[in-house]
Amino acid sequence: MAARTRLVNLDAMIPRADFALLDDKDSTSFEKFPSISVRDFKPDGLIRPSLRKPDFQRETNHWSPEQVVSLLECFINGDLIPSVIVWKSPTYFFVIDGGHRLSAIRAWIEDDYGDGPTSRSFFGDIISKEQKKAAVRTRDLVAEKIGTWQHFQSNLDNPKLDERERRRITTVVSRGIPVQWVEGNAEKAEASFFKINTQGTALDDIEELLLSNRRKPIAIASRAVIRSGMGHRYWSKFSPPTCNEIEQLAKKIYGNLFEPEIDTPVKTLDLPLGGSTGVRSALQVLIEFALTANRDQENKPKYLGDQADDADGLATKETLSHMQALASRLTGNERGSLGLHPAIYFYGPTARHSIPMFLGMSVWISRKMVNNDKLFFEKFSAVRGKLENILIEHKDLIATILQKTISKYRVNKYAELLETLVKLLNENPSATFTDAEIVVHAGLTGKIITGTVSEAGEKFSEDTKSAVFIKTALKSAIRCPICDGYLDPAKSVSYDHVKEKVVGGKGNEENCQLTHPYCNQAIKNKAFQNASD
Repeated sequence: MAARTRLVNLDAMIPRADFALLDDKDSTSFEKFPSISVRDFKPDGLIRPSLRKPDFQRETNHWSPEQVVSLLECFINGDLIPSVIVWKSPTYFFVIDGGHRLSAIRAWIEDDYGDGPTSRSFFGDIISKEQKKAAVRTRDLVAEKIGTWQHFQSNLDNPKLDERERRRITTVVSRGIPVQWVEGNAEKAEASFFKINTQGTALDDIEELLLSNRRKPIAIASRAVIRSGMGHRYWSKFSPPTCNEIEQLAKKIYGNLFEPEIDTPVKTLDLPLGGSTGVRSALQVLIEFALTANRDQENKPKYLGDQADDADGLATKETLSHMQALASRLTGNERGSLGLHPAIYFYGPTARHSIPMFLGMSVWISRKMVNNDKLFFEKFSAVRGKLENILIEHKDLIATILQKTISKYRVNKYAELLETLVKLLNENPSATFTDAEIVVHAGLTGKIITGTVSEAGEKFSEDTKSAVFIKTALKSAIRCPICDGYLDPAKSVSYDHVKEKVVGGKGNEENCQLTHPYCNQAIKNKAFQNASD
């Protein structure tokens, strides 16, 4: 299996500001500087404090460690570096194009490749393992191929340097990255940004979606959650109390969906429901989750752009509240939490997070919540243990079914399969299903072959280690005595009186059992009330 390319997060190197908050006038009558040098990025530099990115600019996290080092090599060796494009507002110098280039220079000077003091402050010390690993990899490559900024500084007055090294230091001290200027007002600058970013390294789909809908509640909410309410505050124009509520909700949702961080090979059943935030697809997953949580009985909004712009933050708060309601139904210790075990519902046979499984379950549960289908949750709990046994036993087959389904239909395919299995199990609690029957229930025809061609060498792959751990660990995992489903005690557990307090049940160990919150507070309470009646 090829190693995943880690990307360096340099987003803290150049802060953002909002064009809309600025005096929208032509700012062309000023003396333009022709380049930006390393001197401008030093602590006493005059240009660096005034550099900003537009608030709608994508995160500066699209370069690999090798690309960062390549830029620095070009800079130090005097090779050609394309101009950066800048627009001057009445207050700041906005980098319209070239944010990665300038950020790499500052990162080199400060030795901060996403894990240093500036980055830690920017991200509120919430830095993922993936981000840290990318930073370490970059720092090691810089030291090996270029040398640190501190190394260059310490050798400025060294008379023993050879000619090549002296030439490199002279280049670093004397050269700058050329600057081209956009003239006109904020509207002209924004138009220039979008024109430039449809050429060269084009915006990807998710970036374009967020940029064109950046004032929509779901866009703001998703960006808040993905960084646990930290990083750039896209919601900063709202009132301070509203901003605080947005950040608190975002932090809570982040904890429900993305903690703890996943590591490979998997050595724990305590897995994040939403997968890793260290991959580009995470933001797309979060947007889809937000849409799912906020859809009404008519399935609206269908798309992110269907929402109106949020002027005061109230719609963003409401969006986050719906997201939290769905997240807390999936996991957590709140009254209605199903405490779904991620290893069973959201991870494939090699313990890799499955986006269709996560979103499929989210869609399925959200529909029941919107329709206020309380009877469904009782039916689900009645057969939950049997359903989970099926999902474990046929995990390879279900993963293959999803792979053979056109990508845009996979989420609904998983939701529909779960719906069908629960319905059939309620009709016949003793039912078992062969592979062929599950294929039919999934709406497919023909025989599906599972498994992969073995190319194993002498060493175990990370996938093999993860798969074996999950299978072994689930054999001894705790199950809820009420529904017989698996418990996720690290995230979602309720302490239940075996004999109810109202009939004399004590608070001792012998009378305490671990259950799902929903099973304890809904299923058991209803059964007890019915028995009392």
